[in-house]
Amino acid sequence: MSSPDLLGYAAAALTTTAFIPQVVKTLRTRDTRAISLGMYLLFSAGVALWGIYGVLLAAWPIILANGVTLLLALVVLAYKLTESRRA
Repeated sequence: MSSPDLLGYAAAALTTTAFIPQVVKTLRTRDTRAISLGMYLLFSAGVALWGIYGVLLAAWPIILANGVTLLLALVVLAYKLTESRRA
């Protein structure tokens, strides 16, 4: 594996792992009042575009990191949207 790939996988692991505490907190508390809906919509769209970019480049670190991050972000976004509908 090349040095750029190793760097990419390390960056992917760190940025994706950093997102996990927010998802865990959201799942435990089911409270998303302090989370911006607009930010999560833009963030999810951006992560999806990064994933598509990774596919176009066949860059696995980008594909894997953004695929996992998008799934995590969509969990929080789903809770946020559900909360917004109840309010």
